[in-house]
Amino acid sequence: MADTPSNAPHFQPDGRPVDEQLGELRVKIDAVDQQLLTLLNQRAQLAQAVGEVKKLDGSPVFRPDREAQVIDRVKNANPGPVRNDSIAPIWRELMSACRALEGRQRVAFLGPIGTFSEQAALNYFGSSIDAVVCPSIDEVFRATSAQSADFGVVPIENSTEGVVARSLDLLLQSPLSIVGETSLMVTHNLLRKDLGREGIEVVAAHPQALAQCQGWLSQHLPQAERRAVSSNAEGARMAAQDPRIAALASERAASQYGLHVVQPAVQDEAHNRTRFVIVRPQAVATPAAPTGHDCISLVVSVDNRPGAVHDLLVPLKRHGVSMSRFESRPARSGQWEYVFFIDLAGHPVQDNVAAALDELRAQCSFFKVLGSYPLDVH
Repeated sequence: MADTPSNAPHFQPDGRPVDEQLGELRVKIDAVDQQLLTLLNQRAQLAQAVGEVKKLDGSPVFRPDREAQVIDRVKNANPGPVRNDSIAPIWRELMSACRALEGRQRVAFLGPIGTFSEQAALNYFGSSIDAVVCPSIDEVFRATSAQSADFGVVPIENSTEGVVARSLDLLLQSPLSIVGETSLMVTHNLLRKDLGREGIEVVAAHPQALAQCQGWLSQHLPQAERRAVSSNAEGARMAAQDPRIAALASERAASQYGLHVVQPAVQDEAHNRTRFVIVRPQAVATPAAPTGHDCISLVVSVDNRPGAVHDLLVPLKRHGVSMSRFESRPARSGQWEYVFFIDLAGHPVQDNVAAALDELRAQCSFFKVLGSYPLDVH
């Protein structure tokens, strides 16, 4: 039996050529795209009208609680087949483009371009922002405190290595308030100018990334120097200039700096996530409305007496308030004193939460609310 020529038409069960059916479907997709474009611009016009109303009463352009409610509503109304975990990024980008018509948000994050902090900023705000790229976490806090950036994005904890101590220390000292959070799956790739691992003398990355990949590095590059730098993207920039240097960074950084992915996913834990918080000066931060999945972040200290730390938990148990994080840090007073960072589930407008906060405040020698904000559940 003779082979069918490769250029012969293929037919579907209904007898029509496949190319004909594909052509019809593509025409329909083009028509739907045009409808989507029309609706997108209608939404943008409404966003512009909202912006004009906001200007009259001084309302902020960006409300994380409002955007969380919009995404929740859309997901609950989603009939499929688009998956719900695809809805949030689509709508965030849509809202970002519409929000930019009111005014582009200046967002500070740890640079250079290609860091996970940049990716977290884009995931949270969408791409229609003005990036304020900072050389250190300290500079993110400074830029946001000085209002040369509207918001800052900083890492707060990693599922493998725990808290980012510098971020906690700066939150304690700064006039910034947490207004949101986002969580990012962090995949560290070994990046290099040349192919292969031969000749690598230095692995440059942020200290957290080096710690998260220490098992793999010890096994596969035991002789290489582990050089801590300000960010993973900075390590990628260095690797692009010297073939003896490899970096631990994202695929985005590889593309940005023209590097090869010599080995993907070298982190020791497969499910490696980093949580980032969004910060803004308390003077201009608008209290978030309750969304049904909220968090309150506190920092407190108590007198050095027996049972003092235990007593911190009693008001929470009495009023049925769940605690999702309890972290101690030295108070840097020179007196072996500690402060405690606490995350509570709930919103201050809830009666049981308000009562627990009042009792907690009364027994603390230091009490500071770092922020009340929607949790990242999308």
